[in-house]
Amino acid sequence: MNVLDVIGQLINTTLVFSTALIFAALGGMYSERSGVVNIGLEGLMVSGAFAAAVATEYAIQAGMGNVSPWIGFIAAGIYGVLVSLLHAISTITFRADQTVVGVVINILSLGLSLYLTKSLYAGSGQTPLLENVFHKWQIPFLSDIPLLGKAIFTAYPTTYIVIALAFISYFVLFRTPFGLRLRAVGEHPSSADTVGISVTKYRYIGVLLSGALAGLGGATITLTTTSSFAHNTISGQGFIALAALIFGKWNPLGVVGAAMFFGLAQALRSFMQRFEFAQQIPAEFFYMLPYILTLIVLAGAVGRSNAPSALGQPYDPAKR
Repeated sequence: MNVLDVIGQLINTTLVFSTALIFAALGGMYSERSGVVNIGLEGLMVSGAFAAAVATEYAIQAGMGNVSPWIGFIAAGIYGVLVSLLHAISTITFRADQTVVGVVINILSLGLSLYLTKSLYAGSGQTPLLENVFHKWQIPFLSDIPLLGKAIFTAYPTTYIVIALAFISYFVLFRTPFGLRLRAVGEHPSSADTVGISVTKYRYIGVLLSGALAGLGGATITLTTTSSFAHNTISGQGFIALAALIFGKWNPLGVVGAAMFFGLAQALRSFMQRFEFAQQIPAEFFYMLPYILTLIVLAGAVGRSNAPSALGQPYDPAKR
């Protein structure tokens, strides 16, 4: 295998690992742009991964064939919305501490998903391996381009979807009245309320969108990488997505770049072990690499990142 082939495979693998992170980070962006901290991305991804595995398995049993993964994908988004509704009610309606609720979402999602998995599959801690999952699509003509063809234009459908969503999100956030209002309730909720913008409504929308997108991120891992759900399917991807959100400065395009950076770290974990010199390095080091980079990036980026002004602050109309 020549150098160009290695580079092409590295880029393609980076896209595979980045896709789920972009979904979740975009979801977190909508929530936090509305002023609601969402550290529950990990739990929402777990919920989505579980829902996708179960829904796809039942769809396969019903004889739906290649449509099954799409049913699981949609089910993951819906289930993510339902789980995030708990976050929204707690933090927006009852003004509970947003960080604490996020931690609860993470713990509850993992525990509930494992309990339901064991209940549905005779005590097994893992869902059955799915016979029908997503396969990579080749874009006609573009996939024939040297290097870039196999690297970028031969990818899972979820990758194409999330890149399109990133550009759509950028347009929605910065070029539409909806985006302006969403950002307004995250920056100056009292001012937004004064001009008739419902802070509660837009914060609910932001949190529910975060649940849907993070759920799709979890589904992406189940339907492209693991083909099943278990307790370690997500393994901290939600926290890496949160780091990508901060590193990307709550901007959709910045989020994509940051997620690609973390995706590259995970891709390197797989590729470095192929080389002879890497055999002398403990495998645990490569598994630690994405999380070490997450800590380094957060340590360097948090102080310089400009979060929405009202992020984490419950809004009380009586005190405006």
